[in-house]
Amino acid sequence: MFDSLADRMREDEHQEVSTTERYVRWAAVIVISVVLFGGLYMGVRLLE
Repeated sequence: MFDSLADRMREDEHQEVSTTERYVRWAAVIVISVVLFGGLYMGVRLLE
């Protein structure tokens, strides 16, 4: 009867965003994370 806010947001996003766009977003997040943490790791290694 009553949807939680999270359920409603998930349903709205699913209707607005295509599957391909969702995969591209996740891929971008993963690439940015790897570059960021890889850069931090290399920066710390270079300081030693």
